[in-house]
Amino acid sequence: MDEIRQTMTPEMKRQMELSVQIANRIYEIMEEKGLSQKNLASLLGKTETEVSRWLSGTHNMTVATIAKITTALDTNIIRVTRSRRRNGSATNR
Repeated sequence: MDEIRQTMTPEMKRQMELSVQIANRIYEIMEEKGLSQKNLASLLGKTETEVSRWLSGTHNMTVATIAKITTALDTNIIRVTRSRRRNGSATNR
C-alpha cells in the first residue's frame, strides 16, 4: 500500500482521504441508528456487496449516491458551506 501511495498525485491522495472520511461518517450514523450494512442496503434497494464497496472508503461515490444515502439515513453525511463575498474576497461561513 505504501508503494501505491508514493505514486499517487496530491489530488488522488485527497480523494482517497475524503472517501474514507465519508465512509467513516456513514458508519457513525449507522451505529447511532443501530443499522447494519444489510439494513442500509435494504433502505437503498441495493445489495450488501454494493454498500460494502461504498463503505470500504476506496470506492468513488457519486453525489447522487451520497444524496441517496443521506435521504435513507435522514441525516447529513457531508456539509457544504457557502461562500460570501466581502470586499471582493470570498469567505466561508
